[in-house]
Amino acid sequence: MTIKLIALDLDGTTLDKNGRLSEGNRQALMEAAERGVKILVATGRPLCALPDDILNFEPIRYVLTSNGARIVDLRENRTFYENCLAPNAVEAAVKLLEPLHYVLETFVNGEAYIEGWYYRQVEETCESFRNVNYILNTRKPKDDFYAFMLENREHIENINVNFEDVSEKPAMKVRLEALPDVTITSSFEHNLEIGGSTTSKGNALRHMGELLGISPSEMMAVGDSPNDLAMLRETGFPIAVGNAKEEVKKEAVYVAAPHYEDGVADAVRKFVLTEKSGVE
Repeated sequence: MTIKLIALDLDGTTLDKNGRLSEGNRQALMEAAERGVKILVATGRPLCALPDDILNFEPIRYVLTSNGARIVDLRENRTFYENCLAPNAVEAAVKLLEPLHYVLETFVNGEAYIEGWYYRQVEETCESFRNVNYILNTRKPKDDFYAFMLENREHIENINVNFEDVSEKPAMKVRLEALPDVTITSSFEHNLEIGGSTTSKGNALRHMGELLGISPSEMMAVGDSPNDLAMLRETGFPIAVGNAKEEVKKEAVYVAAPHYEDGVADAVRKFVLTEKSGVE
């Protein structure tokens, strides 16, 4: 079966340790695009947090952001698909999370917001259990954070719950899963992500396939984390990079090199840039 579309997670998959698109991955993807293969990004990041390496890479026209809550056409600068949390789910999440001590973020209309007190703390100390520059460069501080979420309850793409102490994550996951009309996933060790009941990279990828006239069997997806599982299961060629979680590797037909050794290029060369077809 010929691969007509490649769907790519970013962090821990396509981007290197410095958050850049390596030359090896760039060259392999460019050659695939020259053969007519569609290149899509499918990331947990909101639109505002996409790196310039991705935004300026000509073969990429469509980006699936916030774990599939939004699809944007970069050439036309427009959103043509949304799958946000239901207002009642936002209300329930606020009620549960407001008394707790976790660092929260929310994505609204392609922008990423973080609790104001935490943003200022990171700005003043240059310390965080997360990447400091990423927080300061991609997040907007928002005071009255819970009121802000309620005001925007119809446009919440995602709510991120961040754990400085990751030992608290399993118990919190159980509580979040009890919320109405949500999907709970994770893209990093330190977070849990609350999305809509049908929001996933897999659902968004299915929508793109219908739009482009490409069947799941003609798609390859590459990922590393639990939030990539729905996307991998949607495609005929699910690929895990070498640094992926074990649960992701179990879903893959091929485990490529790690992301810091151009794992995407490895997969593209094996399944797209050869004359062979089908999964070995």
